[in-house]
Amino acid sequence: MIPVLIPADHRELNERERVILQAIVQLFVLHATPVGSRVVSRYLERTLPLSPATIRNTMADLEAMGYITHPHTSAGRMPTDLGYRFYVDSLADYARPTREELSAVEFDLLAVPRESVMRDASRLLGTLSRHLAMVQLPQVTEARVKRVEIISLSSDRLLVIIELDSDIVKTLTLESNDVVDPTTLRAVTQQLNERLVGRPLSSISSVLPDLLDSSVSSSPGLLRLFVDQVSHLLRSPTAGSVHISGAQNLISQPEFDAPERLRSVIELVENEDVVVHLLGSATEAGRISVRIGHELSDPAMHDYSLIATTYRAGNATGSLGIIGPRRMDYGRMMSIVQLMSSVLTRTLGDHTP
Repeated sequence: MIPVLIPADHRELNERERVILQAIVQLFVLHATPVGSRVVSRYLERTLPLSPATIRNTMADLEAMGYITHPHTSAGRMPTDLGYRFYVDSLADYARPTREELSAVEFDLLAVPRESVMRDASRLLGTLSRHLAMVQLPQVTEARVKRVEIISLSSDRLLVIIELDSDIVKTLTLESNDVVDPTTLRAVTQQLNERLVGRPLSSISSVLPDLLDSSVSSSPGLLRLFVDQVSHLLRSPTAGSVHISGAQNLISQPEFDAPERLRSVIELVENEDVVVHLLGSATEAGRISVRIGHELSDPAMHDYSLIATTYRAGNATGSLGIIGPRRMDYGRMMSIVQLMSSVLTRTLGDHTP
């Protein structure tokens, strides 16, 4: 369970409190204005007929427990982070994507070139959710090596092409102090393929001793240089590893009319490291994760909520998610994130032998 600040007088909600709190959240999500007792009374008149006075008393109890608050004395009530958290946790079974939705989105992604799938996935996710959408490329550490090719660019410069499963290709440039002749180059390439194909990229360092022991006719220095460069690749974040779409969706939300809040949206879009950190800290493999307001560690994110999950691309795992105002339709947004995860996994599976 995600840690949330809970008042000292917090207790288990009774059924009436649960229903009224859910109604307040739903109404605030719909209209973006504080909710009064008369509005709640009309909203619940068929399922839980209660007078506005009774609802006001219950709302006072909910506010004392920290589930709702009000902007000023005469205003209606609006959910706090704790109120939203209760609402999300009570969504025992949010709407799952239908087979038709899966097929439609999958068709869109299969229709684009392979190199555009991630970018188009973020665009589709932003369009469907009407929030800020993020799709992070699969983590190369988990991907398995399919083929290694080394091409001579000059007498002392080499281009290494590492083809991974999930249709991921990484390139490295090696600068050797020694001239590498074609025979040595072919021998090293053969050794790398024999030892690395089928292994996770992250295991390359561990097989170095074995590679060096078998390198009777090849260049140990070149092998060490190769392993060092791959290790650097694994440690360094890759620029452009996240596709972000739909910033205009956040800007159009009434919560972000104020210039200082607009600034936070712009800074978020422009700072890829923050997005990578948010996705990394929120995602749990195979699960939909929801972080609300102060549950996000960055103070600049306290006006937002994040819904994220993972997808599979062969043996590699990637992350995706949406960021929007705390006032979002959580059930629908969770369904959309699940939809894109399922479609990406199926689409990339079709591209992966």
